[in-house]
Amino acid sequence: MNTIVVVDENWNIGRDGGLLVYLPGDLKYFKERTYGKTVVIGRKTLESFPGGKPLPGRRNIILTKQKDYAPAGCMVCHSKEELLQTLKGDTGDIFISGGEQVYRQFLEECDTFYVTKIYEAYPADRSFPNLDKRDGLAITWQSDIQEENGVRYQFFKYERK
Repeated sequence: MNTIVVVDENWNIGRDGGLLVYLPGDLKYFKERTYGKTVVIGRKTLESFPGGKPLPGRRNIILTKQKDYAPAGCMVCHSKEELLQTLKGDTGDIFISGGEQVYRQFLEECDTFYVTKIYEAYPADRSFPNLDKRDGLAITWQSDIQEENGVRYQFFKYERK
């Protein structure tokens, strides 16, 4: 299982139900990594997408405790256990894609983490665990530094040792 996330220099990921900053290059990277794959997101993350619609070209699985939640074009699971049972035997790539609660629930199930690090700090109310302070993970790839609209960022791949 994989995680894909964009963080600022304090490992913050969001504010007021949205991203910290709009970076077209990061959105393109996200699409390249996840297209044709399975993405697992929470209800609030889905509702933050344009029109509250699932991501095209991907199998969207929504994790929510709301029993009557049934968005069009999505599969819904109501617990971590139900999700893991649903994914049992799935040989395709699965990307845990937010928000904060979903990331934290599946942190230990993931072996690969695709992290976009923004070299700036933003006001935030959602964060991601700092992978640089966790034992058992190593950076196995990193891109050159990118810059858009005066914002510098870089792509990293962390893997369990």
